[in-house]
Amino acid sequence: MTPDTGIEQLRAMKRSALHDGGPEHIAARRKRGIKTARERVIELLDPGTFVEFDMFIAHASGDMGRSVITGQGKIAGRDVYVSSQDCAVPGEFSPEILAQKIVKVLDLAIKNGVPIVELIDSGGARTQEQAITLGSYAEVLFRNVMASGVVPQISALMGPCSSDMAFSPALADFTIMVKGTSRVYLSGPEVVKSVIGEEATDQELGGAMMHGTKSGLAHLAADDEAGCLQMIRRLLSFLPQNNLEEAPRVDRADPSDRSGEELESIVPLDPSEPYDMRDVVMGVMDGGDFFEIMPNWAQNLIIGFAHLGGRSVGVVANQPSHLSGMLDIDASTKGARFVRFCDAFNIPLVTFEDTPGFVPGTVQEHSGIVRHAATLLYAFCEATVPKLTVITRRAYGEAYDVMCSKHVRADFIVAWPSATIAAMRPDGAVDREHLETFASPYVAARRGHIDDIIEPRETRIRLIAALEACASKREGRPPKKHGNIPL
Repeated sequence: MTPDTGIEQLRAMKRSALHDGGPEHIAARRKRGIKTARERVIELLDPGTFVEFDMFIAHASGDMGRSVITGQGKIAGRDVYVSSQDCAVPGEFSPEILAQKIVKVLDLAIKNGVPIVELIDSGGARTQEQAITLGSYAEVLFRNVMASGVVPQISALMGPCSSDMAFSPALADFTIMVKGTSRVYLSGPEVVKSVIGEEATDQELGGAMMHGTKSGLAHLAADDEAGCLQMIRRLLSFLPQNNLEEAPRVDRADPSDRSGEELESIVPLDPSEPYDMRDVVMGVMDGGDFFEIMPNWAQNLIIGFAHLGGRSVGVVANQPSHLSGMLDIDASTKGARFVRFCDAFNIPLVTFEDTPGFVPGTVQEHSGIVRHAATLLYAFCEATVPKLTVITRRAYGEAYDVMCSKHVRADFIVAWPSATIAAMRPDGAVDREHLETFASPYVAARRGHIDDIIEPRETRIRLIAALEACASKREGRPPKKHGNIPL
């Protein structure tokens, strides 16, 4: 074989490998308004940066592994590993090959300290290959666990995902779903109907809106695939490459000494009157920009990312406009996992507190509110990143401690003059004079439980100064294999 012949053969084989299931398959996907696995990768990554792996890998059955595309590329100039599935490719599905290709990029991500993005469009296990399929997928899931806390993992549901592959997005740090087309569940509608007689559509059982509002599996829901891919790019902009690095700093051209005049009029004097805590967060953060995570689940607690003085920060905040800002089981779970992610990846935490306590009643108590609330307390206690807290109005009862108080080692905690700090929620019989006497922020300040009482307009300036002072924070914990968080 001459060199020219070899090159022509190579080009022919690559053209064949790039067929993405053939013209008919591509046309069918176009008709449904969805992209092929390769097109998704190309759109996600910076132009011209995708390097594909294992294009020629093949199974003994003849499957060329085209149901999943894997490789490396860049997003905003930073390295990322990616896998993209399309299990509807005609005659091109082998669980062994699919898992082998995904496992390779997961291993590389862990070894090289680079984020991993999985675009999932999986048919799940096939009855005739159960043992092989289950074992192959378990290899992927093991890597998901090993990568946890080492590199950021983002899972995007672009289509179906069922059986044991459904665990992969659940193990990811962030899961994004596409409304109307993605769905994830352990047992599909047919199985549910045959086993328990319950009828439900794909979307009712495991669609983006269900997981975004009820189960809490989906962190974000996009209107379409393009929106989903943009969410991935934006999310990565707040994250470091791995657990040994810090997130890149940005310049939002927002002065560190900017006074937040608009903050002065946000919080009502009446402690029972609601307001939107997002207005406070956006008034403090660089450029008023706040990327909220899980906006439709446990809405009484807000979590998300922002930049403060150019540094990436994780925000945890009570939401007085929903359940009066009270904490419950779902809010505790939501907050705890986010705090642990930020701590694992060196992202400072900024907490905004306005809560009258925990939701009371038999429903919450019987469902384990004590245990679940303890997870949020555990997460804040465990975290060693810089922790800054602002009490805007109410800090009552157990929730005062749980929401990153000085007693769980907040590095810097301030209160606005409107704040009240009390051991229990004041009832209707407690008059204003009593609150001012016993629950005044000045009482807490005299005891050193808060560092200062500030005007709302000063909040941004003081938080940036505190963040700069804590930038080189080093705080150890007792040596141990790992703790036992009360899950």
